Amino acid sequence: MTFIPEDFSLADFHLGDPDQLDPTVPPDDFVAWRRATTWASQLYEPALRTAPLPRTELETTTGPRAEINLTSYNYLGLGTHPEVTQAAAAALREFGTGACGSPLLSGMTVLHRDLERRLAAFLERDAVLLFNSGFAGALGSIAGLLRKDDVAVVDSKSHVSLVDGARLSGARVMTFDHNDAGSLDRVLSSTTGRRRMVVAEGVYSMDGDRSPLTDLATVAEQHGAPLLVDEAHSILTCGATGRGIVEESGMNDRVRLQFGTFSKAFAGVGGFVAGPADTIDYLRCYASSYGFSCALPAATVAGLTAALQVAQAHPELRCRLWENADYFRTQLHSLGVDTGESTTYVVPIVIGGERGLLYRLGNELRERGLFLAPVDYPSVPQDQVRFRASVTAAHTRADLDEALNIIEDVVVPQLHARA
Repeated sequence: MTFIPEDFSLADFHLGDPDQLDPTVPPDDFVAWRRATTWASQLYEPALRTAPLPRTELETTTGPRAEINLTSYNYLGLGTHPEVTQAAAAALREFGTGACGSPLLSGMTVLHRDLERRLAAFLERDAVLLFNSGFAGALGSIAGLLRKDDVAVVDSKSHVSLVDGARLSGARVMTFDHNDAGSLDRVLSSTTGRRRMVVAEGVYSMDGDRSPLTDLATVAEQHGAPLLVDEAHSILTCGATGRGIVEESGMNDRVRLQFGTFSKAFAGVGGFVAGPADTIDYLRCYASSYGFSCALPAATVAGLTAALQVAQAHPELRCRLWENADYFRTQLHSLGVDTGESTTYVVPIVIGGERGLLYRLGNELRERGLFLAPVDYPSVPQDQVRFRASVTAAHTRADLDEALNIIEDVVVPQLHARA
């Protein structure tokens, strides 16, 4: 059989092959599709030869290739900041490579406790709980709070970790239309008499748009439902002091729980949830991804603490991030590129419904020296496949202009030809 990317997507193989009794054996069509479309799948999981810098090198079959990096979430450029790396290196020498056990049973270092206190003070919350991954933190926070017969009311574009957490809890999962307070009201009105929790994000990772928290909180309050906000892409980057969309919206007293990851602007790994002390203490006991996972390595924690300090001491990094993002989006618009609803440093370059074109352009962009990530269905709707650019404070104007020139040469003619 001859395959092209348009023939199938990952959605086609999710349920496996009902005729194959061994679940460890993938469907034959999946194997054949992956092998036949290596030219497309090779755009994913590339091997970087450097840190996630604005200019990086990728390992390819023909040798190293220099690329402008527009895929990294290193929003403030802290991944290689000397204060961050020095703090991590010092902790590595003192505490070793890993925590070597669950925090409940094997404990954690004084560095962990210090980071919890600093984050709680920074966010103006009672307490903070650390997780060893952002995905595990989102999943564990929701699964640790909801139970069977509860209802998780999530934005339709919420991250899969949030949805998986709700499903794992046994709660009924209901979605409201993206950023639509009226839709939220209708969903909550249909679930009266049950425990509910509303889940939304600060900045959405595929579209780069902000959540209308004031409107959502008003509706949630009318129905007596608490609100959890995932600040994965907005912590340290949004708000007057970097406390996220919750701060930007003036919603600290109206949002019950604030979740965040360390893999974006903090330039590390892990996650956290912040909120009332009793709620956080409850999660220490019932968030399985906390109690049954190894604690973060002390070196990582030291780097995160230093990243928080640098971000607080240097607000100009946040200003530079927004200046770069606004410039990049404005220039894309001048080229006639569709950036969807983005108002942030997450900038989609929407191609449309031609999935084969997405991969052909992806390969050409990579050959020209631009590292952009293709995002295909089912991660986004079939008629909105795209590249997703992540602008950072570390990008220079020269970096962005060169990237824009490549996009103008490679992408724009194809978009105009389809118009």
